[in-house]
Amino acid sequence: MSADPVPDVALELDCRALPCPMPVIELARHLADVEVGALLAVVAHDPAAAVDVPAWCRMKGQDYVRADTADDGAPRHVVRRVS
Repeated sequence: MSADPVPDVALELDCRALPCPMPVIELARHLADVEVGALLAVVAHDPAAAVDVPAWCRMKGQDYVRADTADDGAPRHVVRRVS
């Protein structure tokens, strides 16, 4: 049994080279690309993304699942589409 009960990410957005506020803008643009209940990840080196993504989720009624790292060690923020 896996220690991580969170399902796989359906879509991962590569925002590594994008400055603030572009990672959140990309998240907003691509939210509808995944089904309700699916996970979307934003990979961004922008340090503001660690604050901006959870704040955006609260404002838009989406579920901020966790912060972790992409395969290359870049910061990754996982969001569940609620609506």
